[in-house]
Amino acid sequence: MKWLIIVFVIMSLIGSVMWVMPTPRQRFQAHLRLKARTLGLQVQLVTLKLPRMTGEMEGESISVPAYRLLRTNLSRAQKESWCSWQVCRGETLANTGLGQGWSWITGEGLLPGTVLEHVNAVLERLPDDVVALESTPIHMTAFWHESDEATLERLAGILKELVEVRV
Repeated sequence: MKWLIIVFVIMSLIGSVMWVMPTPRQRFQAHLRLKARTLGLQVQLVTLKLPRMTGEMEGESISVPAYRLLRTNLSRAQKESWCSWQVCRGETLANTGLGQGWSWITGEGLLPGTVLEHVNAVLERLPDDVVALESTPIHMTAFWHESDEATLERLAGILKELVEVRV
């Protein structure tokens, strides 16, 4: 009987330790997010409210990591006159000026033609697991379902390009 109790206690301890250990996916996410910090990105888990897609009754809210690059190259006057915008992957009626498969969440019709052309060129180059892109006077954000480290580096380069050209 003593051995049964000892085995039970040991199994309980092992089970407790295994329960608090991170999963391989969680270890991968931690590594990826640390790498993002070295690339100058901030990572935050946010709830993104998507618009109602074609054929749906309501818009969807998803929890997704937001990879943000802060803007440091805007003056106070530029920040005050900034046109913030947000686009998502999907088909809605609000897709004026965007490429196939992308729709506006906010900012439809606010961007000048040359800026809109540049945004469309960037949208074509984005990885498939980027669900949305946002531009504010404070930061440039990619809402991304984390896939791999090479994609992170590619995404960081795209965000840096967008911040430099002030899109």
